[in-house]
Amino acid sequence: MRVGMTMPVMEPDLDTALLKSWARTVDEGPFSSLCWGERIAFDNPDSLTLLGALAAWTDRVQLVTTVIVPQLHDPVLCAKALATGDLLSGGRLTVGIGIGGRHEDYHAVGADPKTQTMRGMAERVEIMRRVWAGEKITDSVLPVGPAPVRAGGPSLLVGTIGPRTVRSAASWADGLAGITMDLDTGKQNQLFDVARGSWARAGKPAPHLATSFWFAVGPADAARDQVRRHLRRYMNWIPTEYVDAIAPTTGWSGSQDELADTLQRFAAIGTDEVHLIPTSSDLDQVHRAAEVVSDFT
Repeated sequence: MRVGMTMPVMEPDLDTALLKSWARTVDEGPFSSLCWGERIAFDNPDSLTLLGALAAWTDRVQLVTTVIVPQLHDPVLCAKALATGDLLSGGRLTVGIGIGGRHEDYHAVGADPKTQTMRGMAERVEIMRRVWAGEKITDSVLPVGPAPVRAGGPSLLVGTIGPRTVRSAASWADGLAGITMDLDTGKQNQLFDVARGSWARAGKPAPHLATSFWFAVGPADAARDQVRRHLRRYMNWIPTEYVDAIAPTTGWSGSQDELADTLQRFAAIGTDEVHLIPTSSDLDQVHRAAEVVSDFT
């Protein structure tokens, strides 16, 4: 099982130096991938702009969007931006996509919340695939480029935690890029089984099975409080009292040995990759996780 690290894009007070240090530290470490998520009505960096910077700041790790919401973008421009990022990174891009969980992001860009469906996402994926295949989708002299490094475009992962969504994505996705809130490996394996069966029925190779969880390495009380503070900030569309109610059982916190044990539990159910999501922008969290991942892999 491989282990990736997510950029701290949902943390406050980010600047170029911090983001570059994170990217280079992850790239130089034992991690398999560097991930980042998308929000619009928030103070995180724009995902597609950040892709270009991460392509320039790194040389080795796979770059994984977890996730881009295609309904928030013009699909042709989105396809062009992603293909550009794939080109700049030398073909290291994997595109995780999802429908998003907040209407405010749709409203912020003038997108119709009625398109916040798997059908709406699949329709845009089809357009992006056509662009990446070099098809002229309008009456133009040349097709929309650049061409992605991999023929047909980057690998696509569906960001979801629901079996119905997994089944519907089998026709176009190469795997999953989900999240586990409570780290229940039994439930996670059930979802993986749905994916395995759906991909087999579609006559496709076995899906890439990835999941993610929030983490904080440190003394028990301090680490759990770090997770709680992050959730309060990130889940700002949910009343604080509700966030505080789920905080004790959401994400992971504990010692390095406990993190190793947790990763081993996910490896045991056939997880291909875990994406760790930081709850602090402190680089020490990356270093401490890297020590665990080095021993684990």
